Amino acid sequence: MSKLQQAFSAGAFALTAEMAPPKGYDFKEALETAALLKDCVHGVNVTDMQSACLKASSLGLCIALKQAGIEPILQMTGRDRSRMAIQAEFLSAAAFGIDTVLALTGDHPTVGDCKSSKPVFDLDSVGILKLLGNMEKNGTDCGGNALSSTPKFCKGAAVTPVYDPLFLQINKLKKKVDAGAEFVQTQGIFTVEALETFMNEVLRNNIKVKVMAGVIPLKAAGMARYMNENIPGIEVPQAMIDRLAAAAEEGKEKGVKGLPMAAGIDMAAELIAEIKSRDLCDGVHIMAIGAERNVPVILQKAGL
Repeated sequence: MSKLQQAFSAGAFALTAEMAPPKGYDFKEALETAALLKDCVHGVNVTDMQSACLKASSLGLCIALKQAGIEPILQMTGRDRSRMAIQAEFLSAAAFGIDTVLALTGDHPTVGDCKSSKPVFDLDSVGILKLLGNMEKNGTDCGGNALSSTPKFCKGAAVTPVYDPLFLQINKLKKKVDAGAEFVQTQGIFTVEALETFMNEVLRNNIKVKVMAGVIPLKAAGMARYMNENIPGIEVPQAMIDRLAAAAEEGKEKGVKGLPMAAGIDMAAELIAEIKSRDLCDGVHIMAIGAERNVPVILQKAGL
């Protein structure tokens, strides 16, 4: 049983972080960063060529993390692989003791940095979850042929809580849970009110799944504005943007660097602490976007 499953089973407030493999093959820096997260989170998601940008594979870094004693969560998209390739990756992951996965459909290659790459999309996130469920239940591959050994995974998926109309996301969530998702990590949320609205709908629809709220520590007002304008499901309140802008102005006046990022760390910690104190969901998933070394500081400030 993975550390994340143990946390859920014990009723603990679950904590995960996220990191990307390098655009290269040297994992040294990634492993140094992950070592800082080892004792403060229950798992580290490794992204699978997020935003369709070429990186080393999720499986490769997950294996390196596992060998370093760090609990990895394997992200798997349907964008680049057939169902055969997806199942082969999962079997290889199991051989190295990786037992927690997150199924994603994946961004189209046209939004990434290898735009001529051909998408596959043999399976979407629901299809990946069903593939895993059938493998675990029947001990067979995607062609119905017997496997010599059958792994068991803790299966997760993603959901976007800030969405209009919300019932479309709730319907997608139902499908993912019916397909075997045991936990979901949300797109970044920036107010407890947004999370509360979503959780009320989850409860009203009697969806039984562990929910981890996605938290994105902001680095600057420009970053917040960009996300509001370009990333579906992201709504950064103007008050947060103003706080970041004020920190930047203060830093300029005093000749001090890093004040906007410090403000973003504080806001993320405040949000996490409020989510936990109000018992709104089962944990948080921190997406620091290249600033994973700040995660321990955020959790410490949040009282965790």
